[in-house]
Amino acid sequence: MAVQEYDVVVVGSGAGALLGAIRAKEQGLKTLVVEKAEVFGGTSALSGGGIWIPVNYDQKRAGVKDDLATAYGYMLRCVRGMASNDRVLAYVETANKMAEYLKQIGVPYRCVPKYADYYPHIEGSKPGGRTMDPVDFNAAKLGVEALETMRPGPPGNQLFGRMSINAFEAHSMLSREFKSRFTIIGMMLKYFLDYPWRNKTRRDRRLTGGQALIAGLLTAANKAGVEMWRNAPLKELVQDASARVTGVIVEKDGQRMQINAARGVLLGAGGFERNQQMREQYLVQPSKAEWTATPVGGNEGDAHRAGQAIGAQLDLMDWSWGCPTMEVPKEPAFRGIFVERSLPGCMVVNNKGQRFLNESGPYPEFQQAMLADAAKGNGAAPAWIVFDASFRAQNPIGPLMPGSAVPDSKLRKSWLNKVYWKGETLDDLAREIGVDAAGLKDSARRMTEYAKTGKDLDFDRGGNVFDRYYGDPRLKNPNLGAVEKGPFYAMQLWPGEIGTKGGLVTDREARVLDEQGAVIPGLYCVGNNSASVMGPAYPGAGATLGPAMTFAFRAVADILGKPLPLENTQLLEQRG
Repeated sequence: MAVQEYDVVVVGSGAGALLGAIRAKEQGLKTLVVEKAEVFGGTSALSGGGIWIPVNYDQKRAGVKDDLATAYGYMLRCVRGMASNDRVLAYVETANKMAEYLKQIGVPYRCVPKYADYYPHIEGSKPGGRTMDPVDFNAAKLGVEALETMRPGPPGNQLFGRMSINAFEAHSMLSREFKSRFTIIGMMLKYFLDYPWRNKTRRDRRLTGGQALIAGLLTAANKAGVEMWRNAPLKELVQDASARVTGVIVEKDGQRMQINAARGVLLGAGGFERNQQMREQYLVQPSKAEWTATPVGGNEGDAHRAGQAIGAQLDLMDWSWGCPTMEVPKEPAFRGIFVERSLPGCMVVNNKGQRFLNESGPYPEFQQAMLADAAKGNGAAPAWIVFDASFRAQNPIGPLMPGSAVPDSKLRKSWLNKVYWKGETLDDLAREIGVDAAGLKDSARRMTEYAKTGKDLDFDRGGNVFDRYYGDPRLKNPNLGAVEKGPFYAMQLWPGEIGTKGGLVTDREARVLDEQGAVIPGLYCVGNNSASVMGPAYPGAGATLGPAMTFAFRAVADILGKPLPLENTQLLEQRG
């Protein structure tokens, strides 16, 4: 078997893996990234690119006040004891240092002042400013050739499936700000007039969200001289006689190859949501790999099993970063439905035609509510998002652009009864989708009444600052609209996810622990490959990517023999 020598081997090429590789190489360590897929970027390339960074460097500019003790207390309450206090504190203390490092290597972020933490009812939450969004990235800095080795973003993150749109623009458009129409016109003009770039590639020169993040990291990795392999899946971990992890075995060009890592191996290979057997073993049922919004062919738990094979401890394996998803023909993965369900004039029902959740709530809780209602026998997996002609005319949802821009007559005929269902009356729609007509009509009646009063008496939709972020501020309640004008529409929602959150148990330096809680020397793990520091919760947008990169930052410090000390140990006595 061929053998190669490196200081650090990084498995995976998502945000956490890439940041760790860049940091290690910049610190003088010979570093190799091995990626299973044909393209770099992992699930991070499909993401919104946001990072949840309490007490971040951009809050002062945005007029946001935050402090470490408050942020730590909030996160501790969210975690509910499912991650150690010192690990939670390590995250809160180090996250901004990591964000500043991102800016230093050419991946700057800005905070989103009005995007609230996901749990406004929990003490210590903030109405905005902890989530950061990547600054738009010019793909020319990466180069067309390198861009082609990067996983493209999902169609749902692009305007008309072509033009990149960032979080600020999306919010402006969906909340119907007057300036949004000019923003959209400007985006379209810039895209279509950029002939020199479009003659080279179909991808937009302006990258946003996860595309901006990964393109920025790949540019930094190339500048630093990080060696990177594609089509090189991990097969197993290598240990010496003392049980220290000293390298990996990968498959490249059809041959098994041993790659020694003198200083350490960093696993950042994603979750296991694409592995149906592991889903059935660990996740709440029903559970199908096809429902996930993550890349086909990746996230199959290879690194989970490799770690488990050498005695690594697993935790949180029954939890996922849940979100409702939708099947769109010809798209390789199901599409996550994050914001459209929050817009006024739609509702989500089960097979009884009944609402069973707050449609505007955080997407992990949305998925959990679907599974819980399904377990009661109410037929909520799949569920149906139902809306009327007024909603259809004004709003995008899934692959459907607003009807005012793309009417039904212009939609693909094959989409009817596959992507969307339609009925002239609610009785007609109920018959088409197989739900109870009386229940559906009653739900629509109640929703219409709530829109008039501004109060959802069933689930308090629109009752907090998080719900209202994606809504129409001109209404009495930004999230409530009537469902009364035919024709009526429905689209199918599945209890999918953007990743699993269970994995190898790690300490505050991202060192992997064995079944007895002892450190496995030489092995580190970050991102969805590890058991999440967020426990069962999702404190705010960016609570996946933020920890992935922050603990990669800490891992490299430990690999260098310079672990980052905790600076506020007095907070460790605090209880959630």
